[in-house]
Amino acid sequence: MKDLFPEERQLWVEMENAAREEFEIAGYHEIRTPVFEDTRLFVRSIGEATDIVEKEMYTFGDAAGSTITLRPENTASVMRAYL
Repeated sequence: MKDLFPEERQLWVEMENAAREEFEIAGYHEIRTPVFEDTRLFVRSIGEATDIVEKEMYTFGDAAGSTITLRPENTASVMRAYL
């Protein structure tokens, strides 16, 4: 993988749009979930003593006193959205 700088981004956007159109024709539709989630979602879905929780999650408190996490990947968020 490599970073996409502005001069390369437009081609990438065009490829994403073409793929999105094909997926929609086949009956699939995009879902977008929050980048930040309540930390309990990840602890509950992957366990408290895993490498993901201990090494790969960026967790912090917000202004309301809740603990939120920058999602390490999107599976738990998509499952939460549909449940």
